[in-house]
Amino acid sequence: MNVALWGTRGSLAAAGPDTIAYGGDTSSVEVRIDNDGAIVLDAGSGIRRLSASLGTCERIDVLLTHLHMDHIQGLGFFEPLMSPESEVHLWGPASPRQNLEERLSRYLSPPLFPVRLRDLENVYVHDLDPGQITIGSATVTADYVVHPGLTFGYRISANGATLAYLPDHEPALGAPDLLIEPEWLSGFALADGVDVLIHDAQYTDEEYASRRGWGHSTFRHAAAFASLAQVQALVSFHHDPAHDDATLDAIAADMAEWDLDFEFVPGRAGLELEI
Repeated sequence: MNVALWGTRGSLAAAGPDTIAYGGDTSSVEVRIDNDGAIVLDAGSGIRRLSASLGTCERIDVLLTHLHMDHIQGLGFFEPLMSPESEVHLWGPASPRQNLEERLSRYLSPPLFPVRLRDLENVYVHDLDPGQITIGSATVTADYVVHPGLTFGYRISANGATLAYLPDHEPALGAPDLLIEPEWLSGFALADGVDVLIHDAQYTDEEYASRRGWGHSTFRHAAAFASLAQVQALVSFHHDPAHDDATLDAIAADMAEWDLDFEFVPGRAGLELEI
Protein backbone atom coordinates (compact mmCIF):
# COMPACT_ATOMS: atom_id res chain seq x y z
CA MET A 1 0.00 0.00 0.00
CA ASN A 2 1.48 3.33 -1.09
CA VAL A 3 0.17 6.48 0.60
CA ALA A 4 0.91 10.00 -0.67
CA LEU A 5 -0.08 13.23 1.08
CA TRP A 6 -1.11 16.02 -1.29
CA GLY A 7 -2.87 18.38 1.11
CA THR A 8 -2.32 18.47 4.87
CA ARG A 9 -3.76 21.84 5.89
CA GLY A 10 -7.02 22.22 7.80
CA SER A 11 -9.97 24.62 7.67
CA LEU A 12 -8.52 26.96 5.03
CA ALA A 13 -5.81 26.77 2.39
CA ALA A 14 -2.74 28.72 3.50
CA ALA A 15 -0.29 29.01 0.64
CA GLY A 16 2.71 31.27 1.16
CA PRO A 17 6.45 31.42 1.75
CA ASP A 18 6.03 30.38 5.41
CA THR A 19 4.03 27.20 4.69
CA ILE A 20 6.18 25.65 1.95
CA ALA A 21 7.60 22.77 4.01
CA TYR A 22 4.30 21.41 5.31
CA GLY A 23 2.16 22.65 2.45
CA GLY A 24 -0.74 25.05 2.24
CA ASP A 25 -3.32 22.86 0.45
CA THR A 26 -6.25 21.35 2.33
CA SER A 27 -6.94 17.67 2.89
CA SER A 28 -6.30 15.15 0.13
CA VAL A 29 -4.48 11.80 0.32
CA GLU A 30 -3.81 9.25 -2.41
CA VAL A 31 -3.76 5.51 -1.70
CA ARG A 32 -2.50 2.97 -4.27
CA ILE A 33 -2.75 -0.80 -3.86
CA ASP A 34 -1.11 -3.16 -6.34
CA ASN A 35 -2.40 -2.38 -9.83
CA ASP A 36 -5.85 -1.33 -8.64
CA GLY A 37 -7.20 2.10 -9.42
CA ALA A 38 -6.59 5.00 -7.05
CA ILE A 39 -8.36 5.63 -3.76
CA VAL A 40 -8.47 9.31 -2.82
CA LEU A 41 -9.24 10.44 0.71
CA ASP A 42 -11.02 13.80 0.65
CA ALA A 43 -11.11 16.42 -2.07
CA GLY A 44 -9.56 19.50 -0.54
CA SER A 45 -7.45 21.86 -2.63
CA GLY A 46 -4.62 19.31 -2.64
CA ILE A 47 -6.60 17.10 -5.03
CA ARG A 48 -5.78 19.44 -7.93
CA ARG A 49 -2.08 18.57 -7.84
CA LEU A 50 -2.93 14.94 -7.13
CA SER A 51 -5.00 14.71 -10.31
CA ALA A 52 -2.12 16.08 -12.40
CA SER A 53 0.03 13.14 -11.25
CA LEU A 54 -2.49 10.35 -11.80
CA GLY A 55 -2.09 9.82 -15.51
CA THR A 56 -4.66 7.51 -17.09
CA CYS A 57 -6.57 5.68 -14.38
CA GLU A 58 -9.64 3.64 -15.31
CA ARG A 59 -11.30 3.82 -11.89
CA ILE A 60 -10.88 6.30 -9.05
CA ASP A 61 -12.76 6.16 -5.75
CA VAL A 62 -12.96 9.39 -3.75
CA LEU A 63 -13.88 8.85 -0.09
CA LEU A 64 -15.18 12.04 1.51
CA THR A 65 -15.08 12.22 5.29
CA HIS A 66 -17.63 15.06 5.35
CA LEU A 67 -18.74 18.03 3.30
CA HIS A 68 -17.08 20.99 5.01
CA MET A 69 -15.65 23.22 2.31
CA ASP A 70 -11.99 22.52 3.05
CA HIS A 71 -12.64 18.84 2.22
CA ILE A 72 -14.51 19.34 -1.06
CA GLN A 73 -13.23 22.66 -2.44
CA GLY A 74 -10.88 20.95 -4.90
CA LEU A 75 -13.46 18.55 -6.30
CA GLY A 76 -14.40 20.71 -9.27
CA PHE A 77 -10.71 20.91 -10.25
CA PHE A 78 -10.17 17.14 -10.16
CA GLU A 79 -9.34 16.47 -13.80
CA PRO A 80 -10.67 12.86 -14.01
CA LEU A 81 -14.20 14.18 -13.45
CA MET A 82 -14.00 15.63 -16.96
CA SER A 83 -12.26 12.65 -18.57
CA PRO A 84 -14.24 9.94 -20.38
CA GLU A 85 -11.25 7.63 -19.86
CA SER A 86 -11.85 7.51 -16.09
CA GLU A 87 -14.73 6.24 -14.00
CA VAL A 88 -14.98 8.27 -10.81
CA HIS A 89 -16.93 7.08 -7.77
CA LEU A 90 -17.70 9.58 -5.01
CA TRP A 91 -18.50 8.20 -1.56
CA GLY A 92 -19.62 10.09 1.54
CA PRO A 93 -21.83 9.91 4.65
CA ALA A 94 -25.50 9.30 3.97
CA SER A 95 -27.98 11.85 5.31
CA PRO A 96 -31.70 11.42 6.09
CA ARG A 97 -32.43 14.83 4.54
CA GLN A 98 -30.69 14.84 1.17
CA ASN A 99 -28.67 12.27 -0.70
CA LEU A 100 -24.99 12.86 -1.31
CA GLU A 101 -25.43 13.91 -4.93
CA GLU A 102 -27.95 16.59 -3.95
CA ARG A 103 -25.66 17.94 -1.24
CA LEU A 104 -22.57 17.99 -3.45
CA SER A 105 -24.60 19.67 -6.19
CA ARG A 106 -25.11 22.68 -3.94
CA TYR A 107 -21.41 23.38 -4.56
CA LEU A 108 -20.93 21.90 -8.04
CA SER A 109 -23.51 24.08 -9.78
CA PRO A 110 -23.95 27.80 -10.56
CA PRO A 111 -23.43 30.30 -9.05
CA LEU A 112 -20.66 28.63 -7.01
CA PHE A 113 -19.25 26.53 -9.87
CA PRO A 114 -19.85 26.70 -13.64
CA VAL A 115 -20.23 22.93 -14.19
CA ARG A 116 -23.11 20.90 -12.76
CA LEU A 117 -22.35 17.58 -11.12
CA ARG A 118 -25.30 15.98 -12.92
CA ASP A 119 -23.68 16.73 -16.29
CA LEU A 120 -20.57 14.64 -15.56
CA GLU A 121 -21.43 11.33 -17.23
CA ASN A 122 -18.47 9.36 -15.84
CA VAL A 123 -19.17 10.21 -12.18
CA TYR A 124 -21.12 7.93 -9.83
CA VAL A 125 -22.21 9.10 -6.38
CA HIS A 126 -22.75 6.70 -3.48
CA ASP A 127 -24.36 7.35 -0.10
CA LEU A 128 -22.36 5.48 2.51
CA ASP A 129 -23.54 4.10 5.85
CA PRO A 130 -21.22 2.93 8.65
CA GLY A 131 -19.76 -0.45 7.80
CA GLN A 132 -17.53 -2.07 5.19
CA ILE A 133 -17.25 -1.84 1.43
CA THR A 134 -14.80 -3.45 -0.99
CA ILE A 135 -12.86 -1.35 -3.48
CA GLY A 136 -10.60 -3.45 -5.66
CA SER A 137 -8.47 -5.53 -3.30
CA ALA A 138 -9.04 -3.15 -0.37
CA THR A 139 -11.54 -3.42 2.45
CA VAL A 140 -12.73 0.03 3.53
CA THR A 141 -14.42 0.51 6.90
CA ALA A 142 -16.33 3.74 7.55
CA ASP A 143 -17.63 4.93 10.91
CA TYR A 144 -18.80 8.16 12.50
CA VAL A 145 -16.34 10.23 14.51
CA VAL A 146 -16.76 13.28 16.76
CA HIS A 147 -16.83 16.38 14.56
CA PRO A 148 -19.66 18.84 13.81
CA GLY A 149 -22.04 17.38 11.23
CA LEU A 150 -22.03 13.92 9.67
CA THR A 151 -18.35 12.94 9.61
CA PHE A 152 -16.65 9.64 8.85
CA GLY A 153 -13.25 8.28 9.62
CA TYR A 154 -11.92 5.51 7.38
CA ARG A 155 -9.85 2.38 7.81
CA ILE A 156 -8.31 0.78 4.71
CA SER A 157 -6.95 -2.77 4.80
CA ALA A 158 -5.20 -4.58 1.96
CA ASN A 159 -2.44 -7.18 1.60
CA GLY A 160 -1.87 -7.23 5.35
CA ALA A 161 -1.37 -3.44 5.58
CA THR A 162 -3.71 -1.10 7.45
CA LEU A 163 -4.24 2.66 7.31
CA ALA A 164 -6.61 4.79 9.40
CA TYR A 165 -7.61 8.28 8.24
CA LEU A 166 -9.21 10.59 10.83
CA PRO A 167 -8.48 14.13 9.63
CA ASP A 168 -11.21 15.93 11.62
CA HIS A 169 -11.61 14.32 15.02
CA GLU A 170 -11.95 15.30 18.67
CA PRO A 171 -11.65 12.07 20.68
CA ALA A 172 -11.14 13.96 23.94
CA LEU A 173 -14.52 15.73 23.84
CA GLY A 174 -16.20 14.85 27.13
CA ALA A 175 -13.16 12.80 28.22
CA PRO A 176 -10.29 15.10 29.28
CA ASP A 177 -6.90 13.59 28.45
CA LEU A 178 -8.73 10.56 26.98
CA LEU A 179 -9.31 9.10 30.46
CA ILE A 180 -11.92 6.63 29.27
CA GLU A 181 -12.12 2.98 28.28
CA PRO A 182 -10.72 2.76 24.72
CA GLU A 183 -13.80 1.09 23.26
CA TRP A 184 -15.81 4.18 24.22
CA LEU A 185 -13.46 6.53 22.41
CA SER A 186 -14.63 8.01 19.12
CA GLY A 187 -12.77 6.41 16.22
CA PHE A 188 -10.98 3.79 18.32
CA ALA A 189 -12.15 0.76 16.33
CA LEU A 190 -10.96 2.41 13.10
CA ALA A 191 -7.48 3.06 14.45
CA ASP A 192 -6.98 0.01 16.65
CA GLY A 193 -3.64 -1.61 15.79
CA VAL A 194 -3.16 0.02 12.37
CA ASP A 195 0.22 0.39 10.76
CA VAL A 196 -0.30 4.10 10.03
CA LEU A 197 -2.75 6.56 11.57
CA ILE A 198 -3.27 9.90 9.81
CA HIS A 199 -4.87 12.06 12.49
CA ASP A 200 -6.08 15.57 13.16
CA ALA A 201 -3.46 17.67 14.99
CA GLN A 202 -4.80 21.16 14.51
CA TYR A 203 -4.21 22.83 17.86
CA THR A 204 -1.65 23.39 20.56
CA ASP A 205 -2.75 22.73 24.14
CA GLU A 206 -3.12 26.48 24.70
CA GLU A 207 -5.28 26.97 21.60
CA TYR A 208 -7.55 24.06 22.46
CA ALA A 209 -8.59 25.69 25.75
CA SER A 210 -10.74 28.18 23.81
CA ARG A 211 -11.71 25.76 21.01
CA ARG A 212 -13.08 22.81 22.92
CA GLY A 213 -15.99 21.28 21.02
CA TRP A 214 -14.87 22.56 17.61
CA GLY A 215 -14.18 19.01 16.46
CA HIS A 216 -10.37 19.01 16.33
CA SER A 217 -7.45 17.63 18.31
CA THR A 218 -4.24 18.87 19.79
CA PHE A 219 -0.94 17.15 19.03
CA ARG A 220 -1.08 15.75 22.57
CA HIS A 221 -4.58 14.33 22.01
CA ALA A 222 -3.45 12.74 18.75
CA ALA A 223 -0.46 11.15 20.49
CA ALA A 224 -2.56 9.86 23.39
CA PHE A 225 -5.11 8.42 20.96
CA ALA A 226 -2.38 6.77 18.88
CA SER A 227 -0.87 5.21 22.00
CA LEU A 228 -4.21 3.83 23.20
CA ALA A 229 -4.86 2.40 19.74
CA GLN A 230 -1.36 0.85 19.68
CA VAL A 231 -0.59 2.10 16.19
CA GLN A 232 2.82 1.67 14.59
CA ALA A 233 3.08 5.24 13.27
CA LEU A 234 1.20 8.54 13.69
CA VAL A 235 1.14 11.14 10.92
CA SER A 236 0.01 14.61 12.00
CA PHE A 237 -2.59 16.18 9.72
CA HIS A 238 -5.11 19.01 9.28
CA HIS A 239 -2.62 21.60 10.47
CA ASP A 240 -4.06 24.94 11.47
CA PRO A 241 -3.78 27.59 8.72
CA ALA A 242 -2.14 29.91 11.26
CA HIS A 243 0.66 27.44 12.00
CA ASP A 244 3.62 28.22 9.78
CA ASP A 245 6.56 25.90 9.12
CA ALA A 246 8.54 27.25 12.06
CA THR A 247 5.65 26.60 14.44
CA LEU A 248 5.14 23.05 13.21
CA ASP A 249 8.87 22.34 13.30
CA ALA A 250 8.97 23.51 16.92
CA ILE A 251 6.04 21.25 17.85
CA ALA A 252 7.67 18.28 16.10
CA ALA A 253 10.94 18.96 17.94
CA ASP A 254 9.06 19.07 21.23
CA MET A 255 7.31 15.77 20.46
CA ALA A 256 10.67 14.16 19.75
CA GLU A 257 11.35 14.55 23.48
CA TRP A 258 8.15 12.76 24.48
CA ASP A 259 8.19 9.10 25.49
CA LEU A 260 6.19 7.79 22.53
CA ASP A 261 5.53 4.11 21.85
CA PHE A 262 5.06 4.67 18.11
CA GLU A 263 6.85 6.48 15.31
CA PHE A 264 5.80 10.11 14.87
CA VAL A 265 5.86 11.47 11.32
CA PRO A 266 5.04 15.16 10.73
CA GLY A 267 2.51 15.31 7.91
CA ARG A 268 4.01 17.26 5.01
CA ALA A 269 2.60 17.71 1.52
CA GLY A 270 4.60 15.44 -0.78
CA LEU A 271 5.25 12.82 1.89
CA GLU A 272 5.01 9.24 0.61
CA LEU A 273 4.71 6.17 2.82
CA GLU A 274 5.00 2.52 1.85
CA ILE A 275 3.01 0.31 4.22
